[in-house]
Amino acid sequence: MTAVAPTVADVTARLVERSAATRADYLARIAAARATGPARGRLACSNLAHGFAASTAPEKAELKMVSPAAKPNVAIVTSYNDMLSAHAPYETYPPLLKAAVMRAGGLAQVAGGVPAMCDGITQGRDGMQVSLFSRDVIAMSAGIALSHDMFDAALMLGVCDKIVPGLLIGALSFGHLPTVFVPAGPMSSGLPNKEKARVRQRYAAGEATREELLEAEAASYHSRGTCTFYGTANSNQLLMEVLGLHLPGSSFASPDTLLRAALNRAAAERATELALTGGPGVGEMIDEKSIINACVALLASGGSTNHTLHLVAIARAAGIQLTWSDISDLSPVVPLLSRMYPNGSADVNHFHAAGGVSFLIRTLLEAGLLHEDVTTILGRGLSTYTQEMRLTSDGGEVELVEGAPVSGDLDVLRPADDPFSPDGGLRMLTGELGTAVIKTSAVAPEHRLVSAPAMVFDDQADFLAAFSEGRLDGRDFVAVLRYQGPAANGMPELHKLTPALGVMQDRGQKVAIVTDGRMSGASGKVPAAIHLTPEAALGGPLARVLDGDLITVDADSGALTIAVDPDEFAHRPTTGRAPLDAEWRGTGRELFGAFRATVGPADTGASVFAFASVQQSPSSQESPVHV
Repeated sequence: MTAVAPTVADVTARLVERSAATRADYLARIAAARATGPARGRLACSNLAHGFAASTAPEKAELKMVSPAAKPNVAIVTSYNDMLSAHAPYETYPPLLKAAVMRAGGLAQVAGGVPAMCDGITQGRDGMQVSLFSRDVIAMSAGIALSHDMFDAALMLGVCDKIVPGLLIGALSFGHLPTVFVPAGPMSSGLPNKEKARVRQRYAAGEATREELLEAEAASYHSRGTCTFYGTANSNQLLMEVLGLHLPGSSFASPDTLLRAALNRAAAERATELALTGGPGVGEMIDEKSIINACVALLASGGSTNHTLHLVAIARAAGIQLTWSDISDLSPVVPLLSRMYPNGSADVNHFHAAGGVSFLIRTLLEAGLLHEDVTTILGRGLSTYTQEMRLTSDGGEVELVEGAPVSGDLDVLRPADDPFSPDGGLRMLTGELGTAVIKTSAVAPEHRLVSAPAMVFDDQADFLAAFSEGRLDGRDFVAVLRYQGPAANGMPELHKLTPALGVMQDRGQKVAIVTDGRMSGASGKVPAAIHLTPEAALGGPLARVLDGDLITVDADSGALTIAVDPDEFAHRPTTGRAPLDAEWRGTGRELFGAFRATVGPADTGASVFAFASVQQSPSSQESPVHV
């Protein structure tokens, strides 16, 4: 077995040491939650009767049994709705999963549902301001579903942006339960992403009609399944497989196929087997090494910047103190091995056909960039995931077979010794303005350094208005978009700005953006210093930036600077403000006032949960200020 690379080993050792106290506390807590025999055996008779009142007579007979030899009960937690393409396939899953669990010797109940909202629908809309908060609502909803203490294992059904991180955070609160994640798979490839982006830019430049734009979007997002570009949703799927929570090869198997149906049955059977054999709970599986593996896979695949928030929050839910510095320190030694839109023209279906997750894991293991000695739902060792589950000859079941030993398309997926880029392209920027994250895998080298006057905006609508009115034409600038952080307005994605910025860059202007908001996994070809911490609403330096201040965004050196006299800058009054509470209403936003008042900073996961911490961000000491 290849030795782990020194930097990976050092970052892991640092993470283990930093997390020693909180991880030990977490493991002790989930150990105390374990029960001998079915969990329902601890319920009083009235409680238990409520738990099976709606079941069929045969199910009631089984659920009444609470001896140590009684059948385990598997919770199904689903994010089904029929509006969102990625989650519509889950409509038919529960009865099929229940049947598979029963064949494997268990019982199953749908324990609850979680919300699943779509950032694609809410981009640029007020609803996007509750999108990040929905992750923690999903975690709470999963917690509510599992809180009935009826269950001995769990099947989590989710795909997209905040849904999978929320489900995993919720599951980690029940870390003693063996847990298997069940994906639904991507839709078939539609209009190529590069063509979709071209039409978007033409529309932003006034060269395409709304009808043309809608036709292009509808041809891209056209059926059941996950959107096929490599944004947060598909980053979720890849990371769940690298974490060992999916069955090997299941992340990108399409919906409505024999393979997907067989994989779903196999996932249900595996959850049941783990419950029957006392297999490890999800909180024992997700340890410091598996978290580092997820960070490496994110970097190697050019994944979503949203996971600089989600992985930190997930880790903390398991008592692990991951920081942005850990991810940034890994980036220089982790090569970029995948080109999927927005980092290339291919989509996830092309990636999967070229060798997919199994090849990515194989080459990263061979390069010493992943820890092999981790626990997965199939047992000890990540090398199991260099295999894939494929249909047996009769087409009814799946079996493990070796994955592709070489890439089937070097334009999409490469080995670690022949990468697209020597580093992972996800870095931390620091300077007088604070700490930010930048994704460079889609940014051409000549665009990675921008030093230009600031143009300050407190709302993305103001930026778009300035663009449409021509006020941004012909000038180099760094767009400062502030009061977009978690405490200000929920930290919405600002992906709607990407086409306009891309148009100006293509015209020869030097442009960049600095924001305490998010730009998502599709942030694209313009340098974007995002997730800036401390945020403007908490008195961060961004609140003191003025139009004309010279700002430098240097993705190569990791600098985010402002050329202003330090003493003068420190004593400047703040300008602008976050929305007033009275203004932050409509589209359900008023329901999330408590979240806005208590959310933590971006570099600790932008979460409302007070997970134990041995290390706080400076900004986490402050309370949100809503003027």
